[in-house]
Amino acid sequence: MAPFVLPHRLHGDGPHRVFAVHGWLADRDAYAPVLSDLDLDSFRYAVVDLRGYGEARQTPGEYTTREAADDLLALADRLGWDRFSVVGHSMGGSVAQRVLAAAPGRVRRIVGVSPVPANGLPLPPEQWELFASAAERPENRRAIIDITTGGNRPAAWLDRVVRHSVERSDAKALRAWLDSWTGDDFHTEIDGSTVPALAVAGALDPALSAELMRQTWLRWYPHGELVELPGAGHYAMDETPLELIRTVEDFLRADAAE
Repeated sequence: MAPFVLPHRLHGDGPHRVFAVHGWLADRDAYAPVLSDLDLDSFRYAVVDLRGYGEARQTPGEYTTREAADDLLALADRLGWDRFSVVGHSMGGSVAQRVLAAAPGRVRRIVGVSPVPANGLPLPPEQWELFASAAERPENRRAIIDITTGGNRPAAWLDRVVRHSVERSDAKALRAWLDSWTGDDFHTEIDGSTVPALAVAGALDPALSAELMRQTWLRWYPHGELVELPGAGHYAMDETPLELIRTVEDFLRADAAE
């Protein structure tokens, strides 16, 4: 049997290699709104589908952030990427930090867009029920997306995001992923890392706020930075794509000047 290769799409020919990792309710199409305006002369992006999503929807696995980090490192080996940066949205931000923990010498920079902290994100009982049932109940996915974007996004956009989420994710995998990104605490493995680390928070996101990033991300990374986007909630790729690109690529580009 051929070894599993994380499904991915490459964009650009630049010398700075970057993995882009999606979040819990999306596949790699989460990055579709920003792809046309990336700096493809400076960067080469590999936008991936994690197990249980997109082209890997039927791929079995443990569906954990640790496994995802191993999959990304295996893909880096296959691509011949000795050094690279990792951008991760939400759950993907936890995966990015797992990659850093597993291979600190290979990671140039990490960026978390509304990232789940490395100590997980424990949910109170009422929120847990909402999230745990979202795998089987699309209306719960819609409620989560609506709440985390400030409750003021167009209904048609919410419906489209939910429809795509249902079509491009496996329900059992989605439920298993929830246990990992909410419950896994590996912050001692990255605490004190000198790798530059940017957290991008949306001002309209009550769940993964700038204040939470100050309590977690900025405490653990001596070279950590925080940018809050006033017009964004949890889905900055859709909500403020140009501001997000400028923020992320300016941070990644600073690597060449150091």
